Amino acid sequence: MTVQITAETLAKKHKSISIAEFFEKNKHLLGYENLQKSLLTCIREAVDNSLDACEDARILPNVYIEIQKIEGKADGFKIIVEDNGPGIVKANIPKVFGKLLYGSKFHRLKQSRGQQGIGISAAVLYSQLTTGKAAKVYSKIGDGKIQIYELRIDTTKNEPEIISENTLEGYEGRGTRIEISIKGKYSRGKQSVPEYLQETAIMNPFARMIFVDPENEKFDFERAVETLPPESKEIKPHPAGLQLGVLIRMLETTQSKNLTSFLSDEFSRMGRTAITEILLKSELGGKTKPKKISRDDADRLLNAMQNVKIQNPPTNCLSAVGEDAIKEGLKKELRPEFISSVTRPPSVYHGNPFLIEVGLAYGGNLEKEGAAKLFRYANKVPLLYEQSACAITKSVLQNDWKRYHLKQSNGSLPIGPLAISIHIASVWVPYTSEGKEAIASYSVIIKEVKLALQEAGRKLSSYLGKKKKAGLQEQKKSTFARYIGEVAEALSNLTSIPKEDIDVKLQALLDERIGSIGGDIEDMQDDDYKKDKETGMINEKSEPVAEETQKEIPKQKTLIDNYIPDDDGENNE
Repeated sequence: MTVQITAETLAKKHKSISIAEFFEKNKHLLGYENLQKSLLTCIREAVDNSLDACEDARILPNVYIEIQKIEGKADGFKIIVEDNGPGIVKANIPKVFGKLLYGSKFHRLKQSRGQQGIGISAAVLYSQLTTGKAAKVYSKIGDGKIQIYELRIDTTKNEPEIISENTLEGYEGRGTRIEISIKGKYSRGKQSVPEYLQETAIMNPFARMIFVDPENEKFDFERAVETLPPESKEIKPHPAGLQLGVLIRMLETTQSKNLTSFLSDEFSRMGRTAITEILLKSELGGKTKPKKISRDDADRLLNAMQNVKIQNPPTNCLSAVGEDAIKEGLKKELRPEFISSVTRPPSVYHGNPFLIEVGLAYGGNLEKEGAAKLFRYANKVPLLYEQSACAITKSVLQNDWKRYHLKQSNGSLPIGPLAISIHIASVWVPYTSEGKEAIASYSVIIKEVKLALQEAGRKLSSYLGKKKKAGLQEQKKSTFARYIGEVAEALSNLTSIPKEDIDVKLQALLDERIGSIGGDIEDMQDDDYKKDKETGMINEKSEPVAEETQKEIPKQKTLIDNYIPDDDGENNE
């Protein structure tokens, strides 16, 4: 007998799910697609949080990263990330690490690495999902105490579940440390933790990072500059990117008593002239109470706001790395012979301010064969996946690199010893997915990237043009020099002038005539590159040594702040 299914029967099965439950089953949406990427994602979320916290507190970051093997588990790893930031107050620790969509950045329009309040709590969720172990968090805020929590996420409620908490006295300083155990895969090369950290060091030259890998090998990414980028300021929304539903919500929740003050208080660049014009076009009174405005009135108001000429939003919400700092970062990590960098003036997409920065590094220890290296960044964070889907990549491929003395096949990266680093800074980066790996292809963003590439490319073209001319000059000079001895001997026989005297005069004449052609390219070369070349650290005729050079970097063997207690309550050595 067939059982009849009714609406009432189906209704009994309906229930809400928490965001934590959703991502527990759909972890791939957050970047936890495979073991290698999952390990990298956990490291990235923790490091990004540390750098953001330090920048917000105007502290030069020191970040310690360690990956330990878990004994008896081939794919088991313990991740430790520690910083010297401001720390987290005790009441907020459980929710910061144990509740998805909890954070300070979602509702503010200000450039920062994180945006949604998902990152580090998703790493805790992945940890408990793959190993069943709780995360351990340490925090100091400068009050002489250290707060220690072990916690999990209750996925049915999306709330932290505290396993244990402890407070210890007598610990000075500030900082945060998180320890999680996960299933992962550690490797080197492309899309690896070492690659991520090196690229982070390039675009964050004000940070010092120490990394200890599972083989206990230590890498020290030293600070290249001693000043932080300019502090970004929070701004109000701009009408250009506003949607009707958002406007209706703002009207319902505003504290403003009338429409005039609502427009003035809730939006940026709303002057008296613009407000008057908006009210006229929308046929609404300035004294109208915002909460009394209907949906149709709100629709007219939005159309008026977006059809009145309003200044672009303020750009002090952005924090550019800066041309000089980009050069220092590229110089420290890549040791090229020539660097050009450009920071474009801010622009706007959908009411959101953004700017583009480009750094081009050429020669030195960069690989001479194969395609150029492309480093993509969003708010100083490296983007290692989904390269082909990214607006940055499309802009690079559409650029005509042959104009800058470089080889390029149609629709591909240029060929040669070149590294291209491109950074988009924005209050709201238009990622293509929750994984935050690629930038959406807005035409204004692609245009700005191209303009920055062209400006930096012209500087590189000037250098490569002079280098090519100098090479031809040297070739011509060596050809003449090859015959100076024979010519000097023949002239000596004809004139009875000593051969040695003629030899010296011919050499001087050769230097005078050919030595002045093409200009001096050494003035354009990086100073550190010239020193490395003199000391033999760079051999342009041989393949560059990459990993071996990195292995010589480590200098520090202890934790940065040396404050984390062992189980017996004593400090680590």
